[in-house]
Amino acid sequence: MLVRILGSAAGGGYPQWNCNCPGCQSVRGGKEGVHQRTQSSLAVRGTKGSWYLINASPDVRQQLERLRDTVPTSIRSNPIAGVLLTDAEIDHTAGLMILRESAEPLAIYGTDSVGKALTDGFSILRVLKDYCGVVWSNIEPGSTVDLNNNDNSNDSSSLEIEVFSLKSKPPKYMRSVSGGNGNHENSVVGFTFRDRLSGGVVTYAPALAEFSDSILERLDKSDCILVDGTFWQNDELLALGTSTRTSEAMGHLPLSGESGSLNHLAKLSSKRKIFTHINNTNPILIANSTERKIVEAAAMEVAYDGLTIEL
Repeated sequence: MLVRILGSAAGGGYPQWNCNCPGCQSVRGGKEGVHQRTQSSLAVRGTKGSWYLINASPDVRQQLERLRDTVPTSIRSNPIAGVLLTDAEIDHTAGLMILRESAEPLAIYGTDSVGKALTDGFSILRVLKDYCGVVWSNIEPGSTVDLNNNDNSNDSSSLEIEVFSLKSKPPKYMRSVSGGNGNHENSVVGFTFRDRLSGGVVTYAPALAEFSDSILERLDKSDCILVDGTFWQNDELLALGTSTRTSEAMGHLPLSGESGSLNHLAKLSSKRKIFTHINNTNPILIANSTERKIVEAAAMEVAYDGLTIEL
């Protein structure tokens, strides 16, 4: 199995266009060891089969260029066999609009809650149907998606995906739909990828609000985990004066603190533990920062655009 980090930053990227925090200024100033990052996205390919895109960020055009590792055989070609969505947040779905230029209907996988959001709220599925078309596959927590039976390409996939539920809130734009009283269950999910040929197991959860025993067990049994690294501390944005909400109120458990994700994840036996979906304000993005050193001392990594993992 191959896993490629296409984008490692949270919504807004790094630097964020309207932000002057120390991290964003470090990128603009060319500080050594600090690099630009695009918005959170992932690509996965089994030992056999095509690439699948996990979340379509607004930066999808440049991100998909990272997947062009074969010589094209026609004037139009699609480097991915489908798109799997963990949620309906704008930074994970706006890139679908770019994919409207596809020469064939887009295969998109998501929960019923995500499908409703992308139809009744951010109506991108309606738009795509009038352009390239959409083949929507409903997936729910507890289900296993066998991509061998769903791959639209000529070569079948050796990947299967387990879908698991995460504590979550619906996207902000859905609060006005049906007065905000609709069923928003399963607004956010995570994926565990298994390669039937190599035996590799990867779990991806770019948004984590809490660690249940079942989630910790799932992560511990994975060869590699790619998890929410959005904020370093709970009051990170409050301290900067850029928001009135805490990290936890936004659905992201901070890394630091006794109950923070770093403390939980450091105890797991996974071979590789990697933080991704990192906000521009998080100091772990700055090389040699105290926070980065703490993460590395805990045998964890900070994802970067282009990082490729082979299992």
